Amino acid sequence: MNDHGPRYESAVDRAIREAQERGEFDDLPGKGKPLPGLDGPDDELWWVRDYIRREGLSTEDLLPESLQLRKQVDRLDEAIAGLPSARAVRDHVVELNRQIRRARIMPSGPPVVLRLVDPDQAVARWEANRSTKPLAPAPAPDEGPSTRRRSWWRGLSRRSARPNR
Repeated sequence: MNDHGPRYESAVDRAIREAQERGEFDDLPGKGKPLPGLDGPDDELWWVRDYIRREGLSTEDLLPESLQLRKQVDRLDEAIAGLPSARAVRDHVVELNRQIRRARIMPSGPPVVLRLVDPDQAVARWEANRSTKPLAPAPAPDEGPSTRRRSWWRGLSRRSARPNR
């Protein structure tokens, strides 16, 4: 026995010991069950994967901005297909080109050559695709705020890209 006088007990340790003595940790959910994820592979980013799965986020939100923009350019025809007018298509392309120009000036992530999109060509493709498809009924009016969630990762990357003032 190694007893050299009174043992030091921090306030936290004392609070935990007293709660155990009162039985406050008895009958907790999951008592006696293994912790989830202990049998899986050793993964430093387990919490990121769990957060993405739990929040229903897309892993594309984790890509660097240059790759996200490349994907937007590749999927442009899908993105503009539902727009109501040529003006809306042109506005969408102008905004995409603004983001591409900004990414060229302040790149984040791997260097990816991004060409600007020609708004006239995008409108021509939109009109051609529109004329081959039957007209769909007009969408119902919006009944409240959008349910699309803003990516926490994009907001974080935009804040970190701003120069300190």
